[in-house]
Amino acid sequence: MQVVGVTTQHEVYVASKEHKFRMNEMVVIEDDHLNQPKGEVVETFSYNRYIPMGFDKGLVDDQVLKTLEHIGYDIGADDIHLAKVRLFEEAIQPLQTGAHVRHPEFYEIESLLVTTTAKKGMVLGEVKSTDYVAETLPEDLQGLVSIQENDIKRQQQGIPFIFDIRAMQQYPHIGVFGGSGSGKSFGLRVMLEELMKLQIPTLVFDPHFEMDFSVQTDGVGTVPNYKQRYMVVQIGRDVGVDFSALSTRDVERLLAASGALTESMINVIQSVHKRKDSYQSFSDRTANLAEAIELGKQKLESILNDGGMTRDELQRYNTFKKLLDQYGSLPLSSVKGIQWRMNRLYQAGLFQHNIRAIEQGIHAGQLVVVQGAVWLLQVFSSYVIGSLYGKRRTYKDARLQQQQGEFFPPFVIVTDEAHNFAPKGYESPAKSVLKEIAQEGRKYGVFLIFATQRPTLLDETITAQLNSKFVFRTVRGTDIQTIKEETDLTAEEGKRLPYLRSGDVFVSSAIIGRTMAVRIRLAHSSSPHTLNPFDELNEMKETDTESLMEALDDFLPLTEIQLMNQLSELNQKTSKSWDVKEWKNKLKSLSVEGHLKENKTPFAHIYDRP
Repeated sequence: MQVVGVTTQHEVYVASKEHKFRMNEMVVIEDDHLNQPKGEVVETFSYNRYIPMGFDKGLVDDQVLKTLEHIGYDIGADDIHLAKVRLFEEAIQPLQTGAHVRHPEFYEIESLLVTTTAKKGMVLGEVKSTDYVAETLPEDLQGLVSIQENDIKRQQQGIPFIFDIRAMQQYPHIGVFGGSGSGKSFGLRVMLEELMKLQIPTLVFDPHFEMDFSVQTDGVGTVPNYKQRYMVVQIGRDVGVDFSALSTRDVERLLAASGALTESMINVIQSVHKRKDSYQSFSDRTANLAEAIELGKQKLESILNDGGMTRDELQRYNTFKKLLDQYGSLPLSSVKGIQWRMNRLYQAGLFQHNIRAIEQGIHAGQLVVVQGAVWLLQVFSSYVIGSLYGKRRTYKDARLQQQQGEFFPPFVIVTDEAHNFAPKGYESPAKSVLKEIAQEGRKYGVFLIFATQRPTLLDETITAQLNSKFVFRTVRGTDIQTIKEETDLTAEEGKRLPYLRSGDVFVSSAIIGRTMAVRIRLAHSSSPHTLNPFDELNEMKETDTESLMEALDDFLPLTEIQLMNQLSELNQKTSKSWDVKEWKNKLKSLSVEGHLKENKTPFAHIYDRP
């Protein structure tokens, strides 16, 4: 391998007759005057006798071709492999044309690729095109990951990619971007496994009900047991909001997530809500006020003046009168709107539990997965993030003031579909607290990992604070443009984004200082959604056919006349509610599929075992 053509301080062309260059391959240029600079292949091309010159589309120029001829290449006959190499550090002068090029040994590129140990960092995958250093790789970096490519599982061949999570104290927050089927959710699962391995307290919002780690992936060898390191809670079943702990502003945010609030609705909340209100007291006050406004002052006074009521009725109407005197100017439609939103959240189970289970999991260093519908997670996340971040901030502020405070551990907040929680252009319940954490969380040890298919829809303030970005395959032009603006991806890497294989990712991180191409490792656990829906359909059909044939066994051979006589018994045994026509069609279908044998006689059709 040799340098050819005109060189600059930051780019050179390298040619070889034997070696076919790969994207992101690293090389050392043996120019002793410049202390043997190192670079990375950013573009490749191969010439042969069947490709006319000029088909390079600008990759090389006449100077490169002339250099190739001068150093002994036969352009008309040889296969010539070319690569554009970008140096990691700008040279003080152009490199020497004709200089020999070789692959590096591990110690020469260690500082560029490995910034921490496997025990302290997150082992997320394998750096692409680094298998040539396998022989010089230290023992403690070998055999750390399993990789799956083209449905084939293999052991690690190159340098493992280990993300230095401790450096997030200086460069906080992670963004995970990628379109559907790009491997984004798979990559997020691997990150969560590594957080569990390191026993870092983590709060995960899971709108897809897929973050379960109980099923081990086949073919990954010995893996950590995650059962004691995570817990799954569902909103309304295990956790909820302690309504009495909410401020009036908190109530506004919660009800706004259930449905947009008008100015008059906000006025109702601010007027009617009282400090330390329970759900029941606030709900009863709102319901009584709505009924009182419907009755009206005149009718209410008439009822009270008529008398003849029981003690309970008198007390009820007196309550109506007090509420009407105090809040009678509020519009009935707005009061009913608040009442409807309160009922919706209550029916979802939001106010029937508290967040004690989450707090215990965070204290225990576990990964706590919160599951629920997206709209409910939006409501709940505002409350739980604000509460936990407040506890951590209170503790840290007390320490800074040399006061005694109740310890609350640092933690990581993870969410998929992040643009639903912090959208660009409009408010959402959790957006304000997430923006605060994005800007100030580093000081308090609270960090974000945001995954989304649409980075363009994510709040720009938060996007700008994501110092490490994992970019999977992305097709939309607007999203690619956003990614290019927010990362140091080159023009060539930007062009490759729509064509990345599932599981391949560009890691652009201030921690590393440059963009790296990585293959995400095989996850130790599998998602409950990995079954192909069409396979699921076939499985259900086969299961249904097996149970139906087992039930039919006692009735065979079966004629159409017997079918009419034994219809109720057949339906009872098979748990069906079919009529004779439906049964005839099903028997016909089973015979076509080979499960039954159909015999046609002049008098009837007889179905029996094949």
